[in-house]
Amino acid sequence: MKKYTLYSIITLLIFSFFSCKDDTKKETPKVEKIEPDYEMIKLSSKRPNLNISVLLDLSDRINPKKYPSPAMDFYKRDIGYLKSIGESFEIHLMNKKSIQINDKIQAFIEPEPSDITLNKKVEALKISFSKSDATKNKILSTSKKYDSISKIIYEAAIKDNNYVGSDIWRFFKRKVNDYCIEENYRNILIVLTDGYIYHKDTKLKDNNRSSFLIPQTIKASGLNKINWKEKMEQKDYGFITVNKNLSNLEVLVLGINADKRNPYEEDVITAYWTKWFKEMNVKEFEMKQADLPSHMDQIIRNFILKE
Repeated sequence: MKKYTLYSIITLLIFSFFSCKDDTKKETPKVEKIEPDYEMIKLSSKRPNLNISVLLDLSDRINPKKYPSPAMDFYKRDIGYLKSIGESFEIHLMNKKSIQINDKIQAFIEPEPSDITLNKKVEALKISFSKSDATKNKILSTSKKYDSISKIIYEAAIKDNNYVGSDIWRFFKRKVNDYCIEENYRNILIVLTDGYIYHKDTKLKDNNRSSFLIPQTIKASGLNKINWKEKMEQKDYGFITVNKNLSNLEVLVLGINADKRNPYEEDVITAYWTKWFKEMNVKEFEMKQADLPSHMDQIIRNFILKE
């Protein structure tokens, strides 16, 4: 009887040991990856060369005191968008054959900052890859740079508190062809803005066309009523067309944030930009309302990675 009991106890202990060992394996939590799982994202290896440009609107729209947002400050949303742009660029590169890599990404502020240090930060966001230097570590540093450096840029602009506007209209007039469009590339321009355009030195008017768009002009034009669309078409309201040679450019506008006091404001803003892009023969364009970076991530990824 004693032998049987001892045998049973030993057997029970051995069984318990292995059961616990198996349970430990089952209960080990999975560590979530901070970076996208590039091994799980499969795209065609015959991908075009990308030339991505990002235009940052550092007007007072990013001022957290003037335009507070309980969910997330608008400047922080921009930083999140920039990280997603960098990650999408990384995914694109990781899916290309190394011998075919010849891609670039860059950022602009218009007008350029007078602060030399800030200009150097913007310059650091100009990154190119070729088959000779496209190492995995360099590729995967792109989104980290676009996250950390953009944070410095935005925080410096907020601290400076000298908002003169963002001259998006003049950027399209003078710089977009030279800086954002190259032959043998898929050229993408991503504009981070609330949809309004204004700069203190660029306030041009030509009948009902202008180089700017602000809530006050929408209200003064009577585009804050239910018949705004008919009035806009009849009286030809819109931006002054400055460029008709953008057939090799795709544009993504992120962060539209219309004045909530006018229920038609967002529609008017979208109509202004749509009319402008069509008149400039932009190849393809999309406009998206301001949202949390987690929601915008897939939109950015789909636009950049579409085949």
